[in-house]
Amino acid sequence: MLSIIIPVLNEARALVATLAVLQPMRARGAEVIVVDGGSADDTVAIAADHVDQVLVAPKGRALQMNAGAHLASGEALFFLHGDSLPPADADQRILQAFAGGGRAWGRFDVRISGTSPLLRVVAWLMNRRSRLSGIATGDQGMFMTRAAFAAAGGFPEIQLMEDIAMSRALKQLSSPWCLNEKITTSGRRWEKHGVLKTILLMWRLRAAYFLGADPTQLAVHYHGRER
Repeated sequence: MLSIIIPVLNEARALVATLAVLQPMRARGAEVIVVDGGSADDTVAIAADHVDQVLVAPKGRALQMNAGAHLASGEALFFLHGDSLPPADADQRILQAFAGGGRAWGRFDVRISGTSPLLRVVAWLMNRRSRLSGIATGDQGMFMTRAAFAAAGGFPEIQLMEDIAMSRALKQLSSPWCLNEKITTSGRRWEKHGVLKTILLMWRLRAAYFLGADPTQLAVHYHGRER
């Protein structure tokens, strides 16, 4: 079985479309778990009738994903953002990849929705960088076996860069599957403050993280910009 785990916080507007894409996967046997971090909107009510479990966990993407994984039934885990639309056959692609053996985790390519043509460049760079580095981001829909999740110790419970840290741990187990099929994710965070400014900010934050900066301090800088 595949368990699809979606950490959310105030995602009522976007979550409807995401859950609609997942219903055929549920019909094929996938389990869908939404983990809410304390939403003040209708996120939980919207999710209730369209998923197998709704959990409430302390706010923080890593904390929420770990909580969902610990209660999931599947031997394969697929972590999906609440504003992302996976390929219609994402469940089958993941299970086919694992059936081939040899690798314990992977991710999809990403497409970024929005009006700016620069977003296509951002997506291409993300996908290319990921193939070269073996590092995935949450926007790319990371998936892994339950055994790999356990061996990596789950997502590090840090406030930013948990996807990068998890990728580094998983790379010790195997190289990733880099699937060509695309997840479509929202470009709102790039367009809100300007695509180029956001690209430069994320490059600075990632460089600082790789040089040993405290993720808590990086999160303060990132989330302060988001307000």
